[in-house]
Amino acid sequence: MLRKNQPLAWCLFAVTFAGVASAQLAPRKAEEWVTTLEGPQRVASQKIDQVLAKLALKPGMVIADIGAGSGLFSRPLAKAVGPTGKVYAVDIQQDLLDHINQRDKEENIRNIRTVLGEYDDPKLPASDVDLAFINDVLHHIQHRAVYLKALGTYIKPSGRIAIIEMNKDDPNTPHKNQPELLVGRDEILKWMSDAGFKLVDEHPDLFPGTKWFLVFGRN
Repeated sequence: MLRKNQPLAWCLFAVTFAGVASAQLAPRKAEEWVTTLEGPQRVASQKIDQVLAKLALKPGMVIADIGAGSGLFSRPLAKAVGPTGKVYAVDIQQDLLDHINQRDKEENIRNIRTVLGEYDDPKLPASDVDLAFINDVLHHIQHRAVYLKALGTYIKPSGRIAIIEMNKDDPNTPHKNQPELLVGRDEILKWMSDAGFKLVDEHPDLFPGTKWFLVFGRN
């Protein structure tokens, strides 16, 4: 298992140096992540409209996009909750957050607030979150149980946490040769239970065999 003092890059939260963050699991510079995350093939594979429909978002909601990266989901989430709502775009690298801020300015999106978090805590500014959204990110977090427990402290009593994560049993999963980046469904359920949450919804039809789409509410 990789340790905190190793120079990695991306996904959740650390201090930036020379434009590159000391991150958690899987190294890459911000500009490389933007190219990868915004590639047409990957964008299509994310099924953004279908995912948002499953989340049943409402105007005025507060969303935390955990590991926001290039803001691929942050922008449509912000549009879905409308001007009375808010999205915290949380990431480890300031240069990725700078990219989000620039895109928001260009597209006149005014309800996204970028947040630089830490390894084991998203450092959200308030415990007002209706939905925390974690898409293709959990496997990059080193101390997953610790992080999810910290995240839970920012969720409203009626709030939810939605996790979309690659299925480790998929023979074609991109990280099949990287065991440190494989996460089991049972592990997620246990970590969430320890954080005080239970599975309240699941959408196996959207990414059959390749990803889990799990939604949790408080116990």
